[in-house]
Amino acid sequence: MDTPFVLAIVVVLVILMAIGLVLLVRRRSHDRTSPGQPGPDRPSPKISRATAALSAGLRRAWGSGLDEDTWKGLEEALLAADVGVEATTAVVAGVRASHPETASEARQALARLLRAEFGEKDRTLHLVGSPAVILVVGVNGTGKTTSIAKLAAMLGRDHKSVLLAAGDTFRAGATAQLETWGDRLGVHVVSGQEGGDPASVVFDALESGRARGADVVIVDTAGRLHGKKNLMAELGKIHRVASDGRGVVDEVLLVLDATAGQNGVIQVREFTAAVPVSGIVLTKLDGTAKGGIVIAVERQLGVPIKFVGLGEGIDDLVPFDPDGFVADLLEES
Repeated sequence: MDTPFVLAIVVVLVILMAIGLVLLVRRRSHDRTSPGQPGPDRPSPKISRATAALSAGLRRAWGSGLDEDTWKGLEEALLAADVGVEATTAVVAGVRASHPETASEARQALARLLRAEFGEKDRTLHLVGSPAVILVVGVNGTGKTTSIAKLAAMLGRDHKSVLLAAGDTFRAGATAQLETWGDRLGVHVVSGQEGGDPASVVFDALESGRARGADVVIVDTAGRLHGKKNLMAELGKIHRVASDGRGVVDEVLLVLDATAGQNGVIQVREFTAAVPVSGIVLTKLDGTAKGGIVIAVERQLGVPIKFVGLGEGIDDLVPFDPDGFVADLLEES
């Protein structure tokens, strides 16, 4: 057998094997995103848990037709999910005003009105300083320090160098907790003495960030009870130092516990009076049936939800997607 002929056969076999390998990879990729599995066009099951109760309430509301019981059931379902009285009243009135003739038409109107509640707010991070500064505020127990670690990991995946400032100098173990996360992530942490001036820690962190060429400095702050006016005044001082002479901080993120319900709105009001909150990080959304709080916050205060926490993993902080949230809410209703 001629050598050129043998070589031609070998080449053909190699090509066929390569084609088979490509088809196998594509099939496995399709299997991973098959129906019933989370994919690019399907909401996470963790978000689904946050909307399951409201979806069930909506199913009951539609019933066998559209009547006064339908609108009462719709109102009750929205209120139970902590959408809020103001938003609930407006949404139910809007659905009724569209004069739907079927439950399907009512669902379409509801989807449109719920999506409109979120508007077209900017939900991206604006990091323009050198280094950029993200000030993170919120009460104890909301998952603030863990959210900072998740945010640092997210920025790291985006190839940004991060430095953490342990500005919570009052809570026992707060600095140690942040330093533990810093060690895990390979991120430098600037800290001060326990009980010391948190504003000085922020100042030192900015100096260190510039010296190290960090892209972003994330500042942790003490978890404040929203009614403590003196602590809120101190937070204003930290903000002034963090602005580094620019008069603004790139981002001020308020961490809220999704299970707090309407009390979360009160927290937002108090914090926005102390510092210019630019976005909300809503944690524990996977563990609540009151996911409608996102609508109440945005309607009453105009503060966009920028990220939601969906678990304990370091990758379980994701950008909030209003379209996906509403679609998930109404998918089975």
